[in-house]
Amino acid sequence: MTEASFRKLALSMPHAIEGSHMGHADFRVNDKIFATLPFEGDEDAKGNLPGGVAVVKLTPEQQSELVEAHPAVFEPVPGGWGRRGYTRILLRAASLAIARRATKLARNNLSAASALTPRA
Repeated sequence: MTEASFRKLALSMPHAIEGSHMGHADFRVNDKIFATLPFEGDEDAKGNLPGGVAVVKLTPEQQSELVEAHPAVFEPVPGGWGRRGYTRILLRAASLAIARRATKLARNNLSAASALTPRA
């Protein structure tokens, strides 16, 4: 998978739009981010991993399941963010089907969270 194919995948999620923050392209629904992708040429944000990375916001349980099932594709983001479920997708190793599953989980987590949040 390439960065371009991940961008296309993220934007195919229902109601997803592309924005940016902190030097990353982000993919969001209703102002809530479910995935990020470093901007072209930002090698520091890519973690010096060949082929680049995307990051999806999963639950810790989802992260654990995907890392265990596909250790060559997924890894927790280093530090506290990773402990909260932020997960790197190593794009070079990811198939479209595996990346779609993780991205769909991240997107659907937004819907689940908003259903629990009362609106004023």
